[in-house]
Amino acid sequence: MTEVKDIRTKQTELEELAADVLEIARGRLLVNLRYMDVALTFHERKVYHGSFSTDGRVLYYDPVFTLRTYRGSREQLTRIYLHLVLHCVFCHTFIGPGADRRLWDLACDMAAESVICELDLPCTRSDDDGRRRDVLRKTRRETGFLTAEKIYASLRKGELSVAGTDEKVRQLEELFVADEHSEWYKGEEQPPAVQTVMSGEPYPEYDDISTESEWKEIAEQIEMEIETFAKVRGKFASSLVQNLRAVNREKYDYSGFLRKFAAINETVKISDDEFDYIYYNYGLQHYHKMPLIEPLEYREDSRIRDFVIAIDTSGSVAGEEVQTFLKKTYNILKSRESFHNRINVHIIQCDAQIQSDEVITSSDDFDRYLETMEIRGLGGTDFRPVFDYVDRLEKEGEFCDLKGLIYFTDGLGIYPPAKPAYKTAFVFVESGYNVPEVPVWAMKVVLRPDEL
Repeated sequence: MTEVKDIRTKQTELEELAADVLEIARGRLLVNLRYMDVALTFHERKVYHGSFSTDGRVLYYDPVFTLRTYRGSREQLTRIYLHLVLHCVFCHTFIGPGADRRLWDLACDMAAESVICELDLPCTRSDDDGRRRDVLRKTRRETGFLTAEKIYASLRKGELSVAGTDEKVRQLEELFVADEHSEWYKGEEQPPAVQTVMSGEPYPEYDDISTESEWKEIAEQIEMEIETFAKVRGKFASSLVQNLRAVNREKYDYSGFLRKFAAINETVKISDDEFDYIYYNYGLQHYHKMPLIEPLEYREDSRIRDFVIAIDTSGSVAGEEVQTFLKKTYNILKSRESFHNRINVHIIQCDAQIQSDEVITSSDDFDRYLETMEIRGLGGTDFRPVFDYVDRLEKEGEFCDLKGLIYFTDGLGIYPPAKPAYKTAFVFVESGYNVPEVPVWAMKVVLRPDEL
C-alpha cells in the first residue's frame, strides 16, 4: 500500500510540475500576444498519454512529454502551445466528414506554422525555421495566402511541387507537425483514454457546435484587436490576418439565397398543410356525408419566373468558373423545384458593354445554353450597362414581375449610383484577396472555389 501511495504521490507531483511548466509557456505568449489573451486562456487542461492534442475545449497533455520537451527547449514547448491554440482560433479542429485526414492535418499544421514563422517571437524560435520558411515561400507562390483550406486544396490536387509523393508528404510532416490531431475526429471513432489532472474521472462530452461558435467569436475579437493594434504598431503577420479573415468570412447558404428571389405565384394544387381531416370526417359521419370543411384548392408556391443572371466576362473572370457557377445555379433551381411552368430568365454577358443576352424559357433552353455557351468580351468591367439594359427591358414590358438580378463577378468595376427597383446580389469566388465592398443596396455572396 505504501508503494502504491508513493507512486500516486509521484504521479501527482509530476502532473502538477507539468501544469506549472505549461503556465510558464502560456505566460510567455501572453506577454507577446496580448490580443490573443482570451484564446490563450480558453482551454481546460487534462492529462492523457501521447503528446499534446485538443478537441477545442480541452488541452490534453502528457506530463512526461511536457517536461521532457521543456527540459530540451523552452522555446519548443511554447511553440507547441501556440501551434495548438492557433488550430482552435482558425477552427481547424471542426472538420466535417469525408476529408482526407492526413492531408488536412498537414495543411492545418503548415498554416499554423506559417503564422508562427511570420510572428518570429524569440520565445518560439526554432533551428528549423529557415527550412520551414523556404517551403512556405514556395507554397505561397502556388496557393496565394496560406490558409489551411487553400493548402489542403492544393495538396488534394497534387499542385504543390513540394508534395508530389508520399515521401515528400512525410518530409513535410516531419517539418511542420507539432501536436496530435486525434481529438479532432473523436466523433468518428472512440477517443483515447483520458483522465483529469487530479480526480481521475473520465472527461465529459462537449457540444462541438457550441465550442466552434465560441472559437469563431474569439477569432472575430482577435481580428478586431489586431485592427486596433495595427493602427498603433504597424503591420501584423499576413498569414495570421488572412487565416482570421477566412474564419470570420460570412458563410452563405447559396440555395437559401436563391430562394430569396423566388416569386410568389399561385398554383392550382390541394394544400395538404391547411386541410384538417378531423373536421372533414366529423361532417361526413354526423351530417349525412356533408364535410364541414372543403379542401383548399389553391396554395401559394415560391417559383422563379422573371430572373436575370449577369456574367462579368472581363479578363479577370475565368470561363470555367462562369460555366461552373451557371451549372450550380441551375442545379439548385431544379433541385428545389423553383422553376415556374414557364420561366423568363435572361443570362446576360457583359464586360464594359453588353455582349449577349440569352433568354431561357424552359429547362431544355437552359441545357442547350450550357452546352453551346461561349464567353464573349474579356474587356474592362463596368456594371452599369447591365442595369441600364435591364431597366429598359422592364419599361418595354419584357418582365411581368422581375424579382432579382444576380451578378457573378470579381467585383472590380463601376457600380450604378442608384438602387434599382429589384433585388440585386453580387456573387464572388474567394480568391485569397480582399473581396471588394458592394453598394449598401446590394447583397454580397462569397463562395469558396470548392463550393462551386
